Amino acid sequence: MKGVLRKTGALAAAVVAAVAGWLAFFPPELLKVGDGYAAKIVCSNVFLAGRDPQAVLAEDVQAPGHPLLKFVGVSVDRDQQSVTARIFGFAAPVRAVHRPGFGCTVTAGGAMQALAAPAGENAVGGAATAPQSPDINWPEGSRAEIHPAFQKLVDDSELAGPGLRAVAVIKDGRLIAEAYGRGIDRDTPLLGWSMAKSVTAALVGLRIADGRMDLEKANLIPEWSGDERARIKLADLLGMQSGLAFNEDYGDVTDVTRMLFLESDMAGFAASKRLEAAPGSGFNYSTGTTNLLSRLWMQTFGGSAAALAYPRQALFGPLGMTSAVMETDASGTFVGSSYMYATAQDWARFAQFLLDDGRWKGRALLPEGFVRFMRSPTAASGGDYGSGQVWLTENGIRAGTGNFPSDTFWMLGHDGQSIMLVPSLRLAVVRLGLTPGGSGYDVQKLHTAVIAALD
Repeated sequence: MKGVLRKTGALAAAVVAAVAGWLAFFPPELLKVGDGYAAKIVCSNVFLAGRDPQAVLAEDVQAPGHPLLKFVGVSVDRDQQSVTARIFGFAAPVRAVHRPGFGCTVTAGGAMQALAAPAGENAVGGAATAPQSPDINWPEGSRAEIHPAFQKLVDDSELAGPGLRAVAVIKDGRLIAEAYGRGIDRDTPLLGWSMAKSVTAALVGLRIADGRMDLEKANLIPEWSGDERARIKLADLLGMQSGLAFNEDYGDVTDVTRMLFLESDMAGFAASKRLEAAPGSGFNYSTGTTNLLSRLWMQTFGGSAAALAYPRQALFGPLGMTSAVMETDASGTFVGSSYMYATAQDWARFAQFLLDDGRWKGRALLPEGFVRFMRSPTAASGGDYGSGQVWLTENGIRAGTGNFPSDTFWMLGHDGQSIMLVPSLRLAVVRLGLTPGGSGYDVQKLHTAVIAALD
């Protein structure tokens, strides 16, 4: 019996060693995606938002994520400003590195062009400047002009929803209500996820205003020359109707998760996709498409330094969005689809900019009518999506139904990020949180209540 037990124990040890070796040297892509996700989220929240890394791992990564994420651990190197994630304590390590002014970049494989750029106060993008003065009313400062009726709504936990991080209500150019979740305040930069897509559309609009881009331009990518993808126009990309194949499912290793957490050149990955429909004929919501837009507007500059400086110089700076940071991939291209951090008040400044049709303090930054173009419905989406990276429906409710005016549109992001914008009411509602889709929360109840309170 002892001999049998010894042999069984030796066999078990050999199996464990073999599995450990396999995980160490040939980890499945799902594990690498998980570690990339953990490293990226923890890095950004530690070095941009000043949060505790273990709290971020537990609350932001593990609690709402895939069950395997429970086995991921992270180590933080504050001298190198980096975070490394390893599942089971050793497997599939992925490192994310922070650079002031550019946020965090996942370094899983490939060239590290983005990390070779200068860092710190002299970085081409510039480090984020000090928060706005609490003694001056928003948007010039950070002081709210509280309206009790609206403040009561945002303080209602049922309306604000589970996992709330921040909510702000803007009416007639004033911040009239705001509320924050545990551990979050008005100076905490928060991830907008796909709300960044609308910011990328605005950056494209700025380059159109500069005479450097054209909505009708085709032949956009050199590798597309000679095939049907050359017919794709800039307007097709903006309206998510390029016809390019892209799997947007976040539940496994798919195009979107592979791109965001494994690929060093995200736009190149998206550009490599085949055409599955004629350009302009079908709607396919694609995070890869927006990263292509980032590369395209960045390529309108003579060099990477000018392109990397552009968001802060041309958009964030003029709007006073002092906290805003758009992060790059390892090739040096902004991840304009997903990776932008800003305080709730700075997200609200961007919303006000759109409410004013791309004008700020009387100065036109976007071409006249560009925001109307952004929210004009695309035929390919059946009217659900706008022509410029915004939504015209939210949770099944379409603009022009219920108490939502016909010019209502939404910026929406993963895990409960949303901004409702109603130009005719001069109203915007910013809601940021950690609220997965399966929570049962419906942000439209908050939006409906805010609009009703205007009467």
